[in-house]
Amino acid sequence: MEQSSMVLEKREEVKKIFEDFLDDSLLRIILSNPAFKDGAGPCKALKVRVRPVMLKGGMVFQAEELTEKQAFHRNLTREEGVSYLLGLMESGFKQAEVESSRGQARVLVGKKGTVTIKVKKNQQKMVAAPNVASHNRQKRYILEEGKPVAFLEDLGVMTADGKVVRSRYDKFRQINRFLEFIEDILPRLDKSRENVIIDFGCGKSYLTFAMYYYLHELKGYEVRIIGLDLKQDVIDHCNRLSVAYGFDKLKFYHGDIASYDGVDHVDMVVTLHACDTATDYALEKAVKWDASVILSVPCCQHELNKQMDNELLRPVLQYGLIKERMAALYTDALRAEILENRGYRTQILEFIDMEHTPKNILIRAVKQGGPKDNRKEIEDILQFLGTEQTLAGLLLEDKTRVGITEI
Repeated sequence: MEQSSMVLEKREEVKKIFEDFLDDSLLRIILSNPAFKDGAGPCKALKVRVRPVMLKGGMVFQAEELTEKQAFHRNLTREEGVSYLLGLMESGFKQAEVESSRGQARVLVGKKGTVTIKVKKNQQKMVAAPNVASHNRQKRYILEEGKPVAFLEDLGVMTADGKVVRSRYDKFRQINRFLEFIEDILPRLDKSRENVIIDFGCGKSYLTFAMYYYLHELKGYEVRIIGLDLKQDVIDHCNRLSVAYGFDKLKFYHGDIASYDGVDHVDMVVTLHACDTATDYALEKAVKWDASVILSVPCCQHELNKQMDNELLRPVLQYGLIKERMAALYTDALRAEILENRGYRTQILEFIDMEHTPKNILIRAVKQGGPKDNRKEIEDILQFLGTEQTLAGLLLEDKTRVGITEI
C-alpha cells in the first residue's frame, strides 16, 4: 500500500493531532524515519523538527529540515504548519513525535502500512490555539523560563525565581539551542552504561553544566563529563559549583587540548570556540578515541588564512576581511570532509542566529558507516587554495601524500 493512501485512512486523526498541539504550548514536533533514503523523497530531508519561534511580527512555527549535509529553515503560520506536517506524513515519513506542555503524541507507520496513534494529554483544561500574531507569547525552551535552575542562577543567566536576566537572554537561547543538538544525538549514547564526554576549552562552562543537567538530571543518562581549560581560576570556580550542585560525575581540569591523556575512551567530544588549530587538536583526539559523536563550534582560524594563495582569487583575497571569512569557511568545510574520510557522517549547521555572532557554525559528526573515499577531493581543494599544510596536519593518516606536517 502506498504511503499516501495508507495515511489517508487515518488522515483526519493525524491532522487533528497537529491542530491540537500546534500552539504556544508546543515544545517540539519531530518527523523521522522516512520511507525514502538519502533525501530522495519529495522533501529531501531525513528529519524535520518544528518548534514555535517568536519573531518581531509575532509567533510562527519554524521547520528545520535536516539533510545529510545541511539544515534548511522555513517559518509557517499555524494553518500552514498543519498542512506542511500532514503533507510530510503522506509523502513518506513513518514517525511523528509531538511534545507539548499539554501532553504528548506519537504517530507510527508500520511496514505493512498500519498506522498507530497514541495521544496522552496532561490533566488540565485544554486551551484554544493561540493567535499567531500575538507579540507576548512565551517561547518554549528545553530549559524553560520561569523554572529556576541553580547553575543558571549562579552563572548569572537566571534570577532566583527563574526569570531570565534581560542582558543574558542571548546566552539563555544559546544554551537551549545547544541542548537541541544534544537531543538529536541521544540515540548515539548508551543508556545502559556510563557515557564519557569531554568538553575541550570549556571556559565558564555554561554549556557543560547544561549538558550534565540535561543528560543526567532530566533524561536519566549515566554520564561522566570532563571539562578542560587553560585558566586555573575558571577551573577552580567550576569545580566549586559542581560540588555545590551535587554533580558528582562532572569534573573540571586544568590542561591543554593537545597533550590531554586522562582517559582511554570517550563517547562524545565537545569543543566550543577553541581558537585556531586548538579545534583541530580536539578533532584529532576525538577521532583517535573513536568517539561516537563530535560537536564542534570553531572560533578564530588563522592557519589557512596565512597560506591561501590562488591566482584566480587574488582580486578577492586582497581584501583582508573577505580573505579571513573565506579562510574560515574553507577550513570548516575541510574539517567536515576529513571527518567524512574517517568514517563520520558530518553536517555543518547554524548554531545561533547570525545577528548575535558571526561565529555561528557548528560541526556535528556522528560515527556511522565506513570512511568516505574523498581523499582526492581533499587534495584538490588544498591544491586549489595553494597550500598543502592545513588543519595542523592532524587527521589525515598518510600525511606524506599531500606534504602535510604536524605543528
